[in-house]
Amino acid sequence: MHQGGSPYKRQTYLVEKRFQISFILKFCLLVLAGVIVSSALIILLTRGTLTSTFVNSKLTIQSTASVILPALLYTNLITLGLVTVATIVVTLFVSHKIAGPLYRLEKELKAIGDGDLTRQISLRRKDQVTRLARSLDEAVNQLRAKVKDIRTDLEQLDELARKQDVPEHVVQAVERVKMNLENHFKI
Repeated sequence: MHQGGSPYKRQTYLVEKRFQISFILKFCLLVLAGVIVSSALIILLTRGTLTSTFVNSKLTIQSTASVILPALLYTNLITLGLVTVATIVVTLFVSHKIAGPLYRLEKELKAIGDGDLTRQISLRRKDQVTRLARSLDEAVNQLRAKVKDIRTDLEQLDELARKQDVPEHVVQAVERVKMNLENHFKI
């Protein structure tokens, strides 16, 4: 991986906000559906039962469903609120853990695509895409070795062409290929 100080400053870089909001809404709707189903089941299962309660110091007998309904609604609203807050926090945290390394990968791959084969992808050990970064580093190392081999072969061909009685246009063509290789790749 990258040696020395990190060229990257920690940034606030988010996954698309629309994706985050959509994920949070879908998760909360799923929780809401669960709340509705569980509440409906509780009301259905307690529909035929009676419960005795004290109201204003008087003993009253009411259907269990009507007695537990207010507590059930409050409990479900509180649970839904807490789950929504937890979902927002977890989604933001996870998206940052993924987006930061992907941002660094994107920047390094752009530099590599521009021909800088000296680049190594630097990620923290706990980042989610370190295996991908290692694989990309291996690919860049192999590409760098192949470009170096081509450069060595071209240097030998140039040297041989200059020693032999090779036409000047061939020597110039080999020199142009060498220059193109040097201009396109930093190894």
